[in-house]
Amino acid sequence: MTKPQKLELTWIGKDQRPRLEPRILLEDMQRSYHAKQRVTDNDLFDNRLIRGDNLLALKALEAEFAGKVKCVFIDPPYNTGSAFTHYDDGLEHSIWLGLMRDRLEIIRRLLSDDGSLWITIDDNEAHYLKVMCDEVFGRRHFVVNGLWQKRTSPDARLPIGDAHDHVLIYAKEKECFTLNKLSLSPDQTAQFKNPDNDSRGPWTSADFTAQGWRPNQMYKVKTPSGAEYEPPAGRCWGNVESAFNQLLSENRLWFGRDGDARPRVKNFLSEHEGVRTWSWWPNTEVGHNQEAKKEINALFGTESFDTPKPERLIHRILSLATNPGDLVLDSFAGSGTTGAVAHKMGRRWIMVELGEHCHTHIVPRLQKVIAGQDPGGVTQATGWAGGGGFRYYELAPTLLSTDRWGNLIINPEYDPAMLSAAMCKLEGFAYAPSELLWWQQGRSSETDFIYVTTQTLGPEQLEALSHEVGDDPHDPRSLLVCCGAYRGVTAAQAAQRWPNLTLKKIPKMVKDRCEWGHDDYSLHVANLPMAQKTVDAPAQDDLFGGDAA
Repeated sequence: MTKPQKLELTWIGKDQRPRLEPRILLEDMQRSYHAKQRVTDNDLFDNRLIRGDNLLALKALEAEFAGKVKCVFIDPPYNTGSAFTHYDDGLEHSIWLGLMRDRLEIIRRLLSDDGSLWITIDDNEAHYLKVMCDEVFGRRHFVVNGLWQKRTSPDARLPIGDAHDHVLIYAKEKECFTLNKLSLSPDQTAQFKNPDNDSRGPWTSADFTAQGWRPNQMYKVKTPSGAEYEPPAGRCWGNVESAFNQLLSENRLWFGRDGDARPRVKNFLSEHEGVRTWSWWPNTEVGHNQEAKKEINALFGTESFDTPKPERLIHRILSLATNPGDLVLDSFAGSGTTGAVAHKMGRRWIMVELGEHCHTHIVPRLQKVIAGQDPGGVTQATGWAGGGGFRYYELAPTLLSTDRWGNLIINPEYDPAMLSAAMCKLEGFAYAPSELLWWQQGRSSETDFIYVTTQTLGPEQLEALSHEVGDDPHDPRSLLVCCGAYRGVTAAQAAQRWPNLTLKKIPKMVKDRCEWGHDDYSLHVANLPMAQKTVDAPAQDDLFGGDAA
């Protein structure tokens, strides 16, 4: 019997992956912002806003935050086609898929085992994106395709009004994934009444029958008026008779105003733990595009974003997927809604944005949130009064640049501290300069350290380093020495003479690892290559490989 062929999404250039440089992040203290005083004991100050290419930024975050992010929300470019007028349909579609795949693979590594990814997208790419996410996350980790009603009326330009966007939801590990329940809305709360003046307060009632036939749940029930009931045809009572009697003794059953109806179970508002969400989110619950624009206009006075997301939508997502103190990431920050809402909800956050509106919109928006000067959005619902802060970072320039002869050299913009931090990241060490030991600039374990210098080291300096590291068999330590060069010994001689040292030359040791000098992997069309017409390029309809094509 022939083994079924695996069905997967294919596209032009799928096998091409960038060799990303893990850049370090440089804080700009002039743009970092913190409240002048604490508002509560739970104020969060170490949030991060990163200006730069979001793929490079995700790579920069990986070493420190892998496995630590509870929720990723992204609102990527929708690839509607209008922005790609100069590109062949199949090529622009393939470029979009490739750029998204590269980001999703890092996002998955950043998520904690109980974390989740939430992506808003429309019909242009939703179904291709779903299949690609199945490959990156594993199909069994798909949670649901949520639908957000983004409009208040049909779009008259379309034959069928475009009413919704998709919210694709994936768990990192579905076995570890749980969702919080939602608080009751005012309309839901209004359904709770107290017709019998129960001391426990308002309640609603639920049916006390279940589908099917179970012998121990087929007893007769006698009501307060003396009427007797058996379960309806095709159903049984909702629990065994002893459980029924327990509910009866606790006054948790309702037999109607006259005491002669079939029993229903009383559920008290005071004991309610919330409701489970479902996959349809009407705009009455989570907002719509016009609401989002009004929020932006109230903050900045002009319409700067065509399709911002309303704060209520992000509030819904973070309410379900996170708890106070959890870490939230948005690598397509846009106008900064995710950070603003996460801050008001007491969640830690990281946002990444490349555009100039990082300065013109996101920074001032967050400053208003922190200062308690943003009365809109979910401020009232969260009881937000200001506080906390964020740190502003930019990506460092590339570590290696070229000299006038085309040779790779250490970028002259790097000072010793930047170089040490960059080499730590490249070699898998945590950058942690010791205040006492000059040669300990980072560590990968309790006994494994790194020292970085552009100097040429001779036998005298290496001997001194080896002595500093020590050779105590009860406290064995090792040191990776990254230097401009070493003289007087070969690598083999050095390894034999100083076994607690490992010598490597920079930049030679790293020159083939990354795409140095590549600063922009963005989804902006201006940065994409022009389409090349080929006779064998697959058509748009042939993007699924295998027998399904």
